[in-house]
This record gives sequence, structure tokens and C-alpha cells, in this order.
Amino acid sequence: ATPGVLYLLLAWFFFATPVTAINISSFFVMYSKAFIEAQEQTALSNTLLSEFQKNSSDWLWATSANGNITRFDTPEFGEEDPNGHNFIDYVKGKTDVEDTNLPVLAKLFSTRENIRDVVVKISGQHSARWWRVNGHPIIEKDGSFSGYMGTCSDVTSEKLAEQRILTLAESDTLTGLMNRTAFSERLTQAGANLERYGRPFIVLHLNFDGFKLINDTRGHVAGDRILAEASERIADEVRDGDCVARLGGDEFAILMDSQGDAGAAARLAGRLISEVNQPYQLDGEEVRIGLSIGIAMAPLNGTRPDQLLRNADLALYRAKADGRGVFRFFENTMDAELRERRMLESELRDAINNDELVLHFQPLVDARSLDTVGFEALIRWEHPIRGLLSPVEFIDIAENSSLISDLGRWTIHRACTIAREWPDNRFVAVNLSANHFMRSDIVAEVAEILSETGFEASLLELEITESLLITNSNDVVEKINSLKTIGVSVAMDDFGTGYSSLSYLMGVPFDKLKIDKSFVDSVVDSESGQSIVRMISTLARELDLKVTAEGVETREQAEFLKDVGCDQLQGYLFSKPMSNEEMPSYFLKSTKNKLVESGADKTPLDQKTA
Repeated sequence: ATPGVLYLLLAWFFFATPVTAINISSFFVMYSKAFIEAQEQTALSNTLLSEFQKNSSDWLWATSANGNITRFDTPEFGEEDPNGHNFIDYVKGKTDVEDTNLPVLAKLFSTRENIRDVVVKISGQHSARWWRVNGHPIIEKDGSFSGYMGTCSDVTSEKLAEQRILTLAESDTLTGLMNRTAFSERLTQAGANLERYGRPFIVLHLNFDGFKLINDTRGHVAGDRILAEASERIADEVRDGDCVARLGGDEFAILMDSQGDAGAAARLAGRLISEVNQPYQLDGEEVRIGLSIGIAMAPLNGTRPDQLLRNADLALYRAKADGRGVFRFFENTMDAELRERRMLESELRDAINNDELVLHFQPLVDARSLDTVGFEALIRWEHPIRGLLSPVEFIDIAENSSLISDLGRWTIHRACTIAREWPDNRFVAVNLSANHFMRSDIVAEVAEILSETGFEASLLELEITESLLITNSNDVVEKINSLKTIGVSVAMDDFGTGYSSLSYLMGVPFDKLKIDKSFVDSVVDSESGQSIVRMISTLARELDLKVTAEGVETREQAEFLKDVGCDQLQGYLFSKPMSNEEMPSYFLKSTKNKLVESGADKTPLDQKTA
């Protein structure tokens, strides 16, 4: 090379070298500064994240591309280190798979989608907890997937609050049991499980016996106390997992889920009836209620929830009809009986409105003179197709509907209207249903009827049964006193067959006791029967009460009853119940002559049912 070129190259070297050194130094300085700033930023971020986690229930988590945990900051499981574990497997090991959203979380993970507010239930060290999981996939600039990053939040307090609200919404406020809405949902779920998995289940429909009387006479506060205690007894008898619900009033239901054993249902029903029947303490007094149960089994008695509950209700009706305090399984014939019952109820309502009901009258005679002193009014139904129906065939229908009050009012009004035309001021006796007595303003009703018919109050006798006096409530006594104030007399019917207690006789102002036919039947051949009737008669005389013996069929019975002091006699020995059209001919004959003409002796005169 020429000297000029060499000089040029040398000059460039001396110039370029410092410039290059300066540039390299500047780049190094900038890199170092950026590195230091990055470290400071990371340190600051870690400090802020630590402070965030310290002051909240949230924490960070991250995974690698293969799903293994690289960060999981919660101390939820003590010193256990989750790093290196698969995220889904780790969470799965802490949850109840059937009760969480874990399958949803796993699917989002597998498809690498964003995770938003997925709540999973965790089995904590001391109690269940809930986590809300959020996260997003990390996608690099080249489009590759490098893992997940996200947060978890402890939402246990929020879930517990939701559960409390849900519990309140699903619970009966009085008993704490499941309410009707919640029970319907569980029943629907049981139906779905039956259809999907073939799991049988059993429905029990429960109703208390005698509760309405306590509620009516003691008041709703006392009734609520009985309901609450009875519901505790019921809940104590069922298995864990079975549902107990109060459907309303004194109606309860039990769902025996995943259970198709009729024997188990029968044993449970027997225990329930026994427990509920045990005495209750109410304001220092001992009271009792009973329990009737209807049972329907799925799929034997149906598969739809509404069908099963309806069939259990039909079985409950049968239990009530069979004497109460028992349980009955559903039978297919019950459906036809229900349709007939509903048809009769509709027809009875029309019969009251269309004047298809009639009264028959059975005489009550003076025990010594055998003169007729009054008549008991007995209702009959002249059905256009079925013929003349006795009360046995329709009174129960009226009692279990709103018709009993209408029927009772009609009977009193009709009896007073007819008796007003009788000669010699003979009285008329009318039976009152306990439901009619308690659910209506009976005093105002009777006063209005007496005014409308012009019948003399002293000639009206109202008969009530001992069941009405189970609690001897002030309301009952007040009503009886008010009836006596307007001049009406009150008799205790069927004395000795119910809840007989001397306290009733001391506390309730009766005018008369009626000895039941079951005691009269025993006075000829049974010394104990004679002693009971003699005792009743003596007791009544001491309390200045009249005594009527009903069901008298033989002369021997009549003679004994007269000798022990009975005031009045009633029965087939003197006459069967008569229609109003037969009354005039009866009045033309004297009771004495009728007795002689009958040739009455130990053989009953007429065995037809009154």
C-alpha cells in the first residue's frame, strides 16, 4: 500500500476506536441500567404482590405448559408444597368431585380457555371452604402456549351467607323443617333419579289427629307449640338423608330417597305414630294428639312426583277413615273411592241448596210415665239415585269440608221449624259437630234461627260430644253459658265413650248427660255394666243433671234404667226414627199403649240401624 493509504487507515483507527469504545460503553451502561431497573421493578412487584396477598383473601397461581404448578401461594394446606403437581389433580385431591365445578375447570384447562369465576368446594383442615378460580393462558409472541397464570379467592364467607339465605328460603319458619317448595324440588329430583338411575323412593304423608280441636280451643300460640314439639319428634325418627317437610298447617311429608323397602316404611310409620301420640305438656296440662299416615312407593304407585304425593294423600284419607292413628299403603282402589267421595261432596253441596235433606225424629220418653217428652232430630239424605242415605254415608265428607257448618245450620233451622208445630210443647234435640261449634258464632246463629222460626228457646236442646271438651277451654264454656243465657239447654252426648273426666262436669254447665248405647247393652247381663250406669246416674243426680239412656231395646233394660234413676229413655223399644210425615199418626197413640202392643221383652224390636 502507498504511504497515503497507510496514513489514512491509521487516522481512521485512531478516530474509530474511541468512538466504538464510547458506543460500547454507552450500550453497556444502558443495558446495566435497564437490568437494574428490571430487578427493581420485579422487587417492587413482588413487594406489592406480597402486600396484596397479605391484606386480602386472594393469591396467585401459575403453571407450566404441561399443567404443573410453578406458583401457588396459599397457606390453606399448611406446609404442603404444591409446586410440581398437576394443577387439576392437585385441586381434585382437595375437593368432593360430585359437589363442585371441577369438571368445568378441567375442561377449560384442556381447551386453554380463560377461566372466569369458577367456584370449587375445598375440604379444608377444619371445615369446608370455597375457592373462586380465575386465570388466563400465557401465549408467547411466536404463538406457543407456555402455561397459565391466575388468582384464587377464598369466598367461603360469601357461600356460607348464600347457604343461610337459601336455608331460610327453604325452611318452615315455625318448625325449621323443609317447606313445601323445597320438598317439591327434592321430590322432583328423586323422580329424576328414578328415571335416570332406577332409584326407588317412598313418600309418607302425615296429618295429626285432634290437632285442629286444640288449635281452635287453645289458640294458635298453643297450637304452634304442639306443632314445634311434634315436628322435633318426627325429625328424630327419620334416617340421615331423608327429607322431612311441613307442607302447611298440621300436614307433614317425608321422602325416603333411594329406598323402596315397604318394611322400612312401615317400621318408620309405626315409630312416628307411637312418638307423636306421647303426651304433651301445655300450660301445666297434659294433652295428646294422634297421627295418621299415608304411604306411596315409587315406582310401584307411580313415577311422577305429583302423582306420588297425591297417592300418599289418598292413603292418608284411608287411614283417617279406618279410625285414625294408623298408617295405610296406597292401593289402586283408593283412586276410585276418591272420585266417588268428591262426587258425593259436590252432590251434598247441591243437596243442601236444593232441599234434598230431610229429618227423621226418634222419641225420648219419660222413664216413669213413658210419656213422650221430646224427639231427637236425625238427618237423612234423599239422594235422587242412591235413595235414602244415613249420616254414616255423608257426615264424614261434610266434616272434612266446609259443608259441616252449612249442614249444622240447616239441621237446627229445620228442626225448630218442624218442632214448632208439635203438640204439648215437646222439645227437640239436635247434635252439633265439634267443628261447627268451634268454627262458627254458634250463639248468634242459634239466636237468629230461634227468631226466624219463632221456636221457644227452652224447647231446643243441643247435644255436644266429649271430644269438644278435650282441653276444657274457656271459649267452649263461654259459648255454652251464652247458649244457656238465651234459654237453650245443652247435653253431653255419648257420655263415657270419649275423654270422660269429672273436671268436665264441674267446669262445663251441662243440663243433661246421655248414656251411650254400649253401656245400656250391658246392664242386663253384666254386673260391671250395671255398676257403671248406676254410678253415672248417681253422679248426675248429685250434680243436678238429667240423665237420658239411649239405645234402649228391651223391657228389662228400661226397668233397670228407671230403677237407677234415669230420667229419659230413647231407643227402638219405643220407636224407630220417623219421617215428618209419620209424626201425626205417632201423636195419636199413647206411648203406654204402643209399648203394650209391641209385646216388648228381651228380644229387640227392630234391629235396623237408626
